Amino acid sequence: MNVRRLIPTAALAGAVALGATALTACSGAAAGTGGGKDGKVGKVGVTASFYPMAFLAEQIGKDHVKVDSLTKPGVEPHDLEITPRQTGQLGEADVVLYLKGLQPAVDKAVSLSGVKNVVDASTLTELEVHGSSGHDHGAEGHTEGEGEGHEHDHDHGEAGRDPHVWLDPAKYAEIAKGVGAALEKADPDHAADYKKNTDELVGKLAALDTEFKDGLQNTASKTFITTHSAFGYLAERYGLDQEAISGVDPESEPSPARMKDLQGLAKQENVSTVFFETLASDKTARTLAADTGLKTDVLDPLEGITDKSQGADYFEVMRSNLKNLQKALGAK
Repeated sequence: MNVRRLIPTAALAGAVALGATALTACSGAAAGTGGGKDGKVGKVGVTASFYPMAFLAEQIGKDHVKVDSLTKPGVEPHDLEITPRQTGQLGEADVVLYLKGLQPAVDKAVSLSGVKNVVDASTLTELEVHGSSGHDHGAEGHTEGEGEGHEHDHDHGEAGRDPHVWLDPAKYAEIAKGVGAALEKADPDHAADYKKNTDELVGKLAALDTEFKDGLQNTASKTFITTHSAFGYLAERYGLDQEAISGVDPESEPSPARMKDLQGLAKQENVSTVFFETLASDKTARTLAADTGLKTDVLDPLEGITDKSQGADYFEVMRSNLKNLQKALGAK
């Protein structure tokens, strides 16, 4: 994460001889990572807030970037705390890539860092407000059961907008295009490579989108229950109904009224499975499943990859999610 700029004497002398224009053109490359191709110095230092942002930088930047993530594997992103030292290191990055509204500690650190090239993924696609599916299962139950989650929602993004856009491959592709453009600007010498890599990634995301559309087009049920409301964009994209035990914060405790509401919902909507996650506690999901006689399975919000993840990267985990949804919803 701390990429220091070390310019060899020969390169510095050459830059001075070429004048200010050459210095400006080279300003996007972070030094401290060794010599690059064709005698270029170092790589672009990218600091990403958490896994979905780091994945984009790695896929688009490839050999031209050095990517560090503020959220280490196994850490729940919503709970991330950043030290003053980390904030100082953040200011040394060439590019900072984050998603405003998801991690308050990161939002604050970025505002204090003074870094010039900041890419806020929330500005690269349209964020929406999502809750549960909208089924009318009793206003009182939803108000009491989701109160804490809703309060937390308003801490995440303007007017409670849902930040979990990466779980919609189409919206994730929009963000990828913006990240690619930012890297082209930061490192114009390799703009053609960034453009090519972006196009390839967008193509893969389009194929994934098609897999989800085809795989979830004909299902016995459209409603799924999950630990926290991370899957609003995915549900909207593929015509499903998300019902979450908690709000945006996976660690918030649901009220007894909300749990009772979900028990009734499960029977009414022919729900077979309660989904839990890899990075958050599965206690409430398993409790609800036990009380209702339902099965449990994993639906991963992809906020981080660990050895417990059902896949080694974004695409593998998303395809595991698709398979688990198809099984739970009775895909035909």
